[in-house]
Amino acid sequence: MDSFTINTIIKNKCEVVFDLSRSVDLHLISTSKTNEKAVAGKTSGLRNLNETVTWQANHLFKIRYLTSQITALNYPFSFTDQMIKGDLQSFSHQHIFEKNAEGTLMTDVIYLKSPYGLLGQIVMKLFLKNYFKKLLIERNNIIKQFAETEQWKMILKK
Repeated sequence: MDSFTINTIIKNKCEVVFDLSRSVDLHLISTSKTNEKAVAGKTSGLRNLNETVTWQANHLFKIRYLTSQITALNYPFSFTDQMIKGDLQSFSHQHIFEKNAEGTLMTDVIYLKSPYGLLGQIVMKLFLKNYFKKLLIERNNIIKQFAETEQWKMILKK
């Protein structure tokens, strides 16, 4: 199993960053490059404990589907998103939010395991892990952009 962690400082309170992170609508904005769509389960709004969503996206020259479920939620400090169906052998994403002097430290911890044994492990090390990191950094930049401007209000309608 491979893992990586990404830390992002965001100048807004934990509650706003937490809600933006579990927003299906903001996820779709942040993944527009891969033409991602929510096609089943929770397809808009904020995801909550035990809710699932099936994403359809164009990754690596193929349309792929991934169904994930929020398996743990501690508002506004953490939630865990786990793949229950998809191309990987396993995928888990812990979202952690901590108050700090600048606003919120958002920490993403990703655990992933590729299928196909040794060949899959090689592809993971050489390519896939960095591919996932890049996608997550782009997503976090969108969360940061929305949270640090008035744009967050369009998504959360507060």
